[in-house]
Amino acid sequence: MRARPGIGLVPSVIALGLSGIAAAAEPQSSKPAQPPYAGAYQPSSVDERGLWMLVDEEERRLRDSPFLMTDAALNLYVRQVLCRTVGEERCRAVRLYIERVPEFNASMMPNGGLQLLTGLLLRVRNEAELAAILAHEFAHFEERHSLAKFRLERRNTDIALWAGLLGSATVQSAAIGGIFSFSRAEEKAADVRAVSYLAASPYRVAAFADIWARLLDEADATSAGRRQRSKRYKPAGFFATHPAALERETYIRALADQTGGGGIDNEAAYRQAIASWWPLLIDDQIKGNDFAGTEYLLNQHAAGGWTADLLLARGELYRQRGHPRDLIAAAGFYQEAIAKGGTRPVLWRGLGLALLRSRAASEGRAALQTYLARAPDAGDAALIAALIDSPPSPTAAPR
Repeated sequence: MRARPGIGLVPSVIALGLSGIAAAAEPQSSKPAQPPYAGAYQPSSVDERGLWMLVDEEERRLRDSPFLMTDAALNLYVRQVLCRTVGEERCRAVRLYIERVPEFNASMMPNGGLQLLTGLLLRVRNEAELAAILAHEFAHFEERHSLAKFRLERRNTDIALWAGLLGSATVQSAAIGGIFSFSRAEEKAADVRAVSYLAASPYRVAAFADIWARLLDEADATSAGRRQRSKRYKPAGFFATHPAALERETYIRALADQTGGGGIDNEAAYRQAIASWWPLLIDDQIKGNDFAGTEYLLNQHAAGGWTADLLLARGELYRQRGHPRDLIAAAGFYQEAIAKGGTRPVLWRGLGLALLRSRAASEGRAALQTYLARAPDAGDAALIAALIDSPPSPTAAPR
């Protein structure tokens, strides 16, 4: 989620959250109530009105973004998950914007605009996990963290500027560090409040911790693929805007355990809701040049078995990396997807290109001819037709 960091005021906030959640975990006939709601909020101070002016302009930009996902069904589905999590009354204050950006992120504006990136939709596995992210962002909104951070940053940057002019490096460093420390504390406070929303919702609270566990594993896979050190056990640094990931997973799971851990995941409903968008989401991810991280994601999605769509995505991943051994593997994945009943024309496109680059010219051309027969109006039909008619040259096949 968007960098909005902190760590200092946490013990008291966490303690309050733990005591409230522990009480909620007592045997009772129904879910605990939502936290008290003060109703729709309007800016009151000069600072806040100025901040809202800035974010209103940002929201206009977001509303007109060419990357905005405007599909009514997808937007309605995400909104329904939010409303079931924080309650219908709170939900009315939110305007939702889903942007096609292959990153795991979401953020809430102080005026009620909620931005969600499609990379997040690719990584969450069920409604409960999506609900946890939305609850966290709504907690920032309801706690008015943006205003507090706006004031702190303005004050501390003024202090840092004067300290710099006067030559006081210690004061300047402390002022800058205060901004990041405050943000880490807000993140923890938002996590605590999100758990209270989830505890009162139909969803399984521990799903919130499950997300962070997988993000740690994905980050490890990416680091290993790039020959970098794991950051799993790295503490939050001076300039970190969020608590360390492992620390975050640990305290969220502890909070979740105290709620009793009940609730639903609704995995089947989630998969159905994003099914038509999944090929687009995974294609964007594959183009991000993170082979090991994407392979990890595909293996996670394939925990219940490799489907034709997952095999197609894996074939594309290997073909686009393009080592000789990758091309052989990719051809195998495409063929397995076809054997499992896959019917998407791009299966034969990928298979043909992988075979051509593997010096299996006749088999590659045959697969590409099948592609054109199944998708005669494809945007690359002329290019593929020219490739079929060209002399054998494995380097000529596009990736």
